[in-house]
Amino acid sequence: MEFPDLGRHCSEETCKQLDFLPLKCDVCEREFCKDHFTYAAHKCPFAYKKDVQVPVCPLCNSPIPVKKGEVPDVVVGEHIDRDCKYRPGKKEKIFTYRCSKKGCKKKEMLPLACEQCRGNFCIQHRHPLDHSCTRGSRAISVAGCSAARASESKPSGALNTLSSCWLARQLRWKVKR
Repeated sequence: MEFPDLGRHCSEETCKQLDFLPLKCDVCEREFCKDHFTYAAHKCPFAYKKDVQVPVCPLCNSPIPVKKGEVPDVVVGEHIDRDCKYRPGKKEKIFTYRCSKKGCKKKEMLPLACEQCRGNFCIQHRHPLDHSCTRGSRAISVAGCSAARASESKPSGALNTLSSCWLARQLRWKVKR
């Protein structure tokens, strides 16, 4: 042989192949051939120091921080036992806004607040005439509509009040049917 000092033998016990371009493991500082230079291939005992992966909780899909030297499976197990926000028996309620009208038990996904009394109502009772609203500065009953019509000084405002009163009566009539 012309170059006896050229190259290095693979540090893997089962290989010992002479490699002219050996690769050095950055964790255990040993030299390996191309087949054994990965952490898993040479079963590097210190791979956990460099091979950092962030485990994700299988229930709530949130990343779990793992400190160096801790076993990820143990940390995820502790998270599931203590901090996991996923609760299989408890469902999130979608329809949480209950109607304030006496006798109505309907619930809505979004709040439908009355501008006059600030009560929360279902779609059927969202208008002041439908839930017998007793507060506010606007007319709240059919009799109040006619009184507001008489007191309006502007012709365009009276037409708007008249049309809203007419619309309220029509809606009320359809609901009664």
